[in-house]
Amino acid sequence: MRLPLLSGSRVPLVTVADDAVLLAPPPPLDPLLDVGAAVLEALRYPLSGPALAELTTPGGSAAIVVEPRSLPLPGVDMDPRQEAVAAVVAELERLGMPARRHTIVIAGGLERRAGRRQVEGVLRPLSARDFRGAVVVHDVAADELGVLELVDGSSVSINRALLDADVVVCVTAAETTERGGPCALLAACSAGEIASVAPAPSLLMPSLSPTGDLAGRISAVLSRRTPLVGVSIVLDHPRALGRYRGYPWSPAGVEAVARSPLRRITNLLPGDARSHLLQNAGRELNAVAALAGPPAVAHAEALLRGVALREIRLDRELDTIVVPLPWSSLHERRERMNPITAAATGLGHVLRLWRDAPPLREGGTIVLLHDFSRTFGNGPGAPYRELFHVLRGSGVEEQRLRRARAAAGRDEKAIAAYRQGHAPHPLLPYLDLESCGPALDRVGSVLVAGCRDAGAARALGLVPTHNVATALEMARGVAGGSHRLGVMLAPPYPPVEVGGDQDSA
Repeated sequence: MRLPLLSGSRVPLVTVADDAVLLAPPPPLDPLLDVGAAVLEALRYPLSGPALAELTTPGGSAAIVVEPRSLPLPGVDMDPRQEAVAAVVAELERLGMPARRHTIVIAGGLERRAGRRQVEGVLRPLSARDFRGAVVVHDVAADELGVLELVDGSSVSINRALLDADVVVCVTAAETTERGGPCALLAACSAGEIASVAPAPSLLMPSLSPTGDLAGRISAVLSRRTPLVGVSIVLDHPRALGRYRGYPWSPAGVEAVARSPLRRITNLLPGDARSHLLQNAGRELNAVAALAGPPAVAHAEALLRGVALREIRLDRELDTIVVPLPWSSLHERRERMNPITAAATGLGHVLRLWRDAPPLREGGTIVLLHDFSRTFGNGPGAPYRELFHVLRGSGVEEQRLRRARAAAGRDEKAIAAYRQGHAPHPLLPYLDLESCGPALDRVGSVLVAGCRDAGAARALGLVPTHNVATALEMARGVAGGSHRLGVMLAPPYPPVEVGGDQDSA
């Protein structure tokens, strides 16, 4: 088979064996026709606990916590979460809490702080024009954060708007255990708390998530102080529109991309032009359900429903898996991939989207399809460049990384750049690197196919190869004898469950 697979902003044709398992997302789901109405219904009939009407104070203030729209990949301009936020604002107004007393808190964690475009994009244009409240971009390095005492005697620093409000509503999408729901409250805390938790082996199993555990404890304590409600949206995968509608879930869509002359022309363009075309290609994102209740409850239920609707099944583990990587990172705002964000996307995100058991056998091989170019620069990529210098000098050496991480957390210049919205927090690259740990601890080797910077791959402990054919031959030799190969077709990346009948071949 010859498959069109992403390699950054290029879309080369990759030849794989006919018996390869194609890991493509399922066909589109039936969307909600009216997201706002579904949110209102969920708020009036929550999964557990009182309805929103029982928690509001007429004339009181409200804090609406939202997340950056980093997930799912690739992003879209018109997002169902915008309609959900507008519905929450309207319902609070109807219950006697005027919009002028609403504060929308963008809880971006360690990601680059939202700029004017992201702030204006919290609501659809018509709703944004009529909104009379405040929009606050959370600052994880701010000195004026409030203190919230936890049950175990420890405390966290959290955005004061959440402590001062008469009701707090979290409006998020249920994509992973480390994003959305109560994790939005953790993302509204200080950098130290956000960076204090270890990555979970799976992003789809709440019981294994240290991030979800800490976020749940914050949510439980905050709910005793302030009425707290969560709205969790179940999203479909982003779907391509136009001439490539159906890619990558439809065989006809895959064939259309493979035969398209526009694909060949795009591959010849400069990198920035290719990235611009791909980022602005037509895509739609629909919601399929909206749930409400305590943030942890609504998020867990929405996550399970979303996984059940979007997952693909494997009858048994794979020996090798090929993961094509996109043109931009999984953080807002969308920046070009560098070697660290590429590894974090493939190893820290895609390879942790499993439930019950990992799709790759222990000691198996991962093939990342990307050029690993050092696109750091002096702006948003500066914190990643500093971490890369550490890795290039000593590799992934734990003691030196701990010292470098501690120094990064005190780097006043880098923190000032974060606060001004010019770069992510200097601790974010270290969390991205750590997110690769669960996958790296399990696999035998990670090959970077189409790598144009062998030094960058080796600095991260990965193996550079010229092309996919070479990488697959190396993987076949490692496996010996029979070789079960799985190929992720493209983002969006579906959740994977091992066991039962295979739906994806």
